[in-house]
Amino acid sequence: MSEISQAVPPAKPREKAVAPVPRPDRRFYAQTAAFGRLGVRWFEPQVMPTEHFHGHIELNWLTSGSMDYVFDGSPVSIPSARLIMFWAGIPHQTIALDKGPNQDSRQCNVYLPLDSFLHMPNLGRLTETMMGGGVVALSPETIGADTLRRWYQDYRSGDAERTDILKAEIAIMLRRAAVTGWDELMTPWIESPGPSTRAATPLRYVVAMLRHILENLSEPLQAADVAKVVGLHPNYALNLFTEVMHVPMHKFVVRMRLIRARSLLFEGNLSIENVAFQSGFTALSQFYVQFRNAYGLTPRQMRAHYLR
Repeated sequence: MSEISQAVPPAKPREKAVAPVPRPDRRFYAQTAAFGRLGVRWFEPQVMPTEHFHGHIELNWLTSGSMDYVFDGSPVSIPSARLIMFWAGIPHQTIALDKGPNQDSRQCNVYLPLDSFLHMPNLGRLTETMMGGGVVALSPETIGADTLRRWYQDYRSGDAERTDILKAEIAIMLRRAAVTGWDELMTPWIESPGPSTRAATPLRYVVAMLRHILENLSEPLQAADVAKVVGLHPNYALNLFTEVMHVPMHKFVVRMRLIRARSLLFEGNLSIENVAFQSGFTALSQFYVQFRNAYGLTPRQMRAHYLR
């Protein structure tokens, strides 16, 4: 054996790649079907055999052609090359499809969890429009197909940092849309009933309760107080809320408080105790239990993990 060959060190065994750690959010959104996880899909558009609903704000993009939807019985025509936005908790169905002159239309859907959307600040009338049942087409300059394809790659990467950037970009895009405006394809129709309202659809009652909850999230919230806003008996209000939202009111309140707490944790300025109380938790022990059950980490562990 030559001196050169003797000098070559033996090859090291290939190290096994470290398995990625599942994101705490997966556990958070797996607890109930009322709130879906973030999702991005590119696919061939299709007519839907039946209507459905789910816990997202949905955004649709067609590369060419058009689609005809029905939202709770009302028809809406969806154009191409515009980002369409609606609350998917309202029953909806694609009933007709034009794939364009070359029959090569592709569709991108972005599924934004409803609770994440409701927590986004500075959206103003856009939030009101979504929760009012409106369907809108965002301005053409708001976003393009190239950005949607990059979002899809970020989503499919499985990388936690890229997913967080994706969420931040969606929030910024919606904030820009709230400023630049949109075209209404379907006017909001879910009005807020008051205690004097004699009759209203379940959606109207529930949207009014949702608004009250979100405006008073840091305060003690009793079912009787929320029901009083719409003039309903507490038991009936609770059942109505569960029927429409597919999650009990108590769980919805806890969910929104946890999202607020998670956001406050990342700001890094407040103590854990102040994060709990500003999020509406009256007992620190309850906050720790609820937070760990939802995210699989304690508040301190999550802050240390994301702010290291």
